[in-house]
Amino acid sequence: MTASSELDDSFHVFDTTLRDGAQREGISLTVADKLAIARHLDDYGVGFIEGGWPGANPRDTEFFVRARTEIDFRHARLVAFGSTRRAGAKAAEDPQVKALLDSGAEVICLVAKSHDRHVELALRTTLDENLEMIRDTVSHLREQGRRVFLDCEHFFDGYRANPEYAKAVVRTAAEAGADVVILCDTNGGMLPAQIGAVVATVLADTGARLGIHAQDDTGCAVANTLAAVDAGATHVQCTANGYGERVGNANLFPVVAALELKYGKKVLPEGRLRETTRISHAIAEVVNLTPSTHQPYVGVSAFAHKAGLHASAIKVDPDLYQHTDPALVGNTMRMLVSDMAGRASIELKGKELGVDLGGDRELVGRVVERVKERELKGYTYEAADASFELLLRAEVAGSRLTYFSVESWRAIVEDRPDGTHANEATVKLWAKGERIVATAEGNGPVNALDRALRVALERIYPQLAKLELVDYKVRILEGVHGTQSTTRVLINTSDGSGEWSTVGVAENVIAASWQALEDAYTYGLLRAGVEPAE
Repeated sequence: MTASSELDDSFHVFDTTLRDGAQREGISLTVADKLAIARHLDDYGVGFIEGGWPGANPRDTEFFVRARTEIDFRHARLVAFGSTRRAGAKAAEDPQVKALLDSGAEVICLVAKSHDRHVELALRTTLDENLEMIRDTVSHLREQGRRVFLDCEHFFDGYRANPEYAKAVVRTAAEAGADVVILCDTNGGMLPAQIGAVVATVLADTGARLGIHAQDDTGCAVANTLAAVDAGATHVQCTANGYGERVGNANLFPVVAALELKYGKKVLPEGRLRETTRISHAIAEVVNLTPSTHQPYVGVSAFAHKAGLHASAIKVDPDLYQHTDPALVGNTMRMLVSDMAGRASIELKGKELGVDLGGDRELVGRVVERVKERELKGYTYEAADASFELLLRAEVAGSRLTYFSVESWRAIVEDRPDGTHANEATVKLWAKGERIVATAEGNGPVNALDRALRVALERIYPQLAKLELVDYKVRILEGVHGTQSTTRVLINTSDGSGEWSTVGVAENVIAASWQALEDAYTYGLLRAGVEPAE
């Protein structure tokens, strides 16, 4: 469980996803999950990974036991979290403190009360005894050869109520040997100017090395973290993707990206910043949450451009509408095609898709008008890149890319008196000069159509066996009313190495789904490098 880092100790990135992040509603981490996330965070290059509270629950205790032998840390140091000793006891005899030592972690992060009312009402002890609990616990752990950080819980609220006592907590911890004293905005109610002012004052009055731990209840956790850095904090505590209790914690990825790209601080090992997007999405997969598409730096929409005015400027210089190069954080610029698109949007999108428009202004104009015409009917190409590429290639070639032609299709839904249901679909089509009729059952009419189309085509195009429908969305668009409204269907399909989206629009959900399915299969064959049949 060793770690070596090319970074010095002057600035810390401390991740607490495995404890604080796990407190988010909807996240429940197994030990295997925690080990996987720890590997990702170490790969990213953070300096410290807080693994949990050994002794507080069997899962965290097991995590530290397994981490010793199952993870060879290259960059990070594993941190055990726990509290100061109990009131009236001795740190050397406290079972919880002993569990921290038994974890084998070389760094221990203690939490202590710094708000006078919390000391008296929650701990039910005196202010002086709370200071002694901090002094005794930090000193004991230092004597046992451990490096100690101390989290001052509710610090900013405590500072507002009793600034001298809050500063006394900081001094006591530093004098006892804590390397860093972290000021915690536990309720998440502070604003950047307030954070900056308090951090600067506490730093001047105590001389302690300070860190910041910000919750996001005002939507300011990242800004508050950076305000603390501006004021002199040299240790930031964050969670991956901002996971955490209530609305979450300071998000690790925009904090790190801002420190490296905006502040010029070297807080990750060389080359690791480019892994930001990959690591963010990998951790989202482990916790089984869909990555936020609009998350700064790493979201798929973070560098997506839709307006024609923006596209015109980006065509001249991408920096005109981007605050940084997306490649620096492992992301990419995307051009969205919609009814707002102009010529520049289409030209840039064509280049992105590898479709040569040859500088043909008339062709580009036709595509622009075609997109606007289709979107007026309800199609959306910003969410269906694959359908747009097929449209674009059809305009360039003068005809639609064709692997098969459909003679007819039908779907039957049968309700039976016993309450059971049956869904059956029949597809009649031509492929490579052969007429094919295929019937299949499914757990719904769309699923039955999907299966029938697959049955019809897989013998001729075995590449389709890898295709899997991974997402299906239906939206009712504005219409006359109710069942007479227009329906839009978006389908996401995967071939195991990538995903693409297709769109269909019709007066009923099955017909719209069929359009999206046709595009999905056609695009899948295009991706596989199959030559069109006609």
